[in-house]
Amino acid sequence: MRAAVFHGPGEALSIEDRQTPVARAGDIVMKVAYCGICGSDLHATEPGPTSLEIGTVLGHEYSGVVVESASAEFQPGDRVIGLPLQECDECRPSGQGCHDRLGILCPRNRIIGLAAAAPGAYAEYLRMPAHHALKIPDGLDLKHATLTEPLAVGAHAVRAAGNLFGARVLVIGAGPIGLAVAMLARLAGASDVVVSEIAAGRRAKAAMIGATVVDPAQSKPGSADIIFECVGLPGLLRQCIDVAPLHGRIVVVGVCRGEDQIFPRVALRKELSIQFVLGYTRQEFALVLDMLGSGRIDAAPLITGIIGLDELPAMFEALRKPGDHAKVLIDPTL
Repeated sequence: MRAAVFHGPGEALSIEDRQTPVARAGDIVMKVAYCGICGSDLHATEPGPTSLEIGTVLGHEYSGVVVESASAEFQPGDRVIGLPLQECDECRPSGQGCHDRLGILCPRNRIIGLAAAAPGAYAEYLRMPAHHALKIPDGLDLKHATLTEPLAVGAHAVRAAGNLFGARVLVIGAGPIGLAVAMLARLAGASDVVVSEIAAGRRAKAAMIGATVVDPAQSKPGSADIIFECVGLPGLLRQCIDVAPLHGRIVVVGVCRGEDQIFPRVALRKELSIQFVLGYTRQEFALVLDMLGSGRIDAAPLITGIIGLDELPAMFEALRKPGDHAKVLIDPTL
């Protein structure tokens, strides 16, 4: 099969022939329909102490059709998505997931597409544990089902924020995660959702989903009861602390990969609550998929491009620079 392979920071992804995976006990193999390019993929391929292993096949936001199953719960032809988790060698044989029930937080867990030993969906075929797979509701487009993963990140962040009913919400960043948070915050009952974003195209996307938009280069966003930081650049958490009101809440969703500085005294004098979040739970993943299937969430506005594997290396590098794209999907058949 064809797959996009990482060979080191500073090098473009390489489209190569790889062995098509075979289902082990408890696994399924799917023909990949779509896979999203995630900001985590871009960051993980940059120089640094957490850079990917050479030979990794990226891709953890995916949908597909089962072509081989070693599980009684799935049959060839089933349309599926999945939590991109692969347990350690101690837990995997049980087929029941992490023995400590830590899910994505388990330090021994491998994220599919972010470890050489767990190849991802920048490829024609993908193998994954069947107990992490979910069947896609009838009538839901495979493209939109692919957005379950980033939307589940938004759902997890919104749930961590607590009661949003009637709250004023500020979202920093209108990338796919920021847009997901904005969408889910509105569904959770926020009275006003303001999105601060430097890219005009992304501000337009935020406006499409009903948010009030602010260009931080032109004006500072007003105060909000709850602030979601969805960018992950140094200095942004400090800015959130500065604009937060007394007893405000800040949810840190963006992954800052470098050291950062804040003034704790400012947060202390306001008695702020700061919550860091990562990933999602299976329940949140399933909830988002159900909401997509029932039409309560429309994922279409998040998709800004669909490309084939041959176009991937150039697009991957282009997305490193801030721009108007939200979610670009890979269709391996193109």
